[in-house]
Amino acid sequence: MRTYLERALANAGYEVTAVDCGTMAAPLLEREHFDLLLSDIVMPEMDGIELAQRCAEVSPGTKVMFITGFAAVALRANKEQPQARVLSKPFHLRDLVMEVERLFADRQEAYI
Repeated sequence: MRTYLERALANAGYEVTAVDCGTMAAPLLEREHFDLLLSDIVMPEMDGIELAQRCAEVSPGTKVMFITGFAAVALRANKEQPQARVLSKPFHLRDLVMEVERLFADRQEAYI
C-alpha cells in the first residue's frame, strides 16, 4: 500500500520520502523538515499516534494526516491529535491526493 500512496502523491507533484515503520521515520523527522507526516495509525514497533507525538516535539510545523481502517482507532487519533486529519480506509488514491491538497490549501489561506 505504501508504494501506491507514494506513487499517487509523487504523480500529483509532491516530493515523498517513504519508510516502512515509525521507528525509521522518527530520526528523519529530527534531521529534515517535512511539510506533512502521513502515517497509518496501526503499525508495529511505534504506532502512528506515538510517531505524531514525536513529530510534534521535533517539528511542530509539520502537518499530520492519519490513515486507518479502524473506527475506534480513528476516534483515539482525534482525541490525542485533534489537529490531525484522518482518512478512513478504504479510500481511492484520488481521495488521498484531494485531502493532501485540501490540507495545504488550508495552510495557504492561513498565510493570506
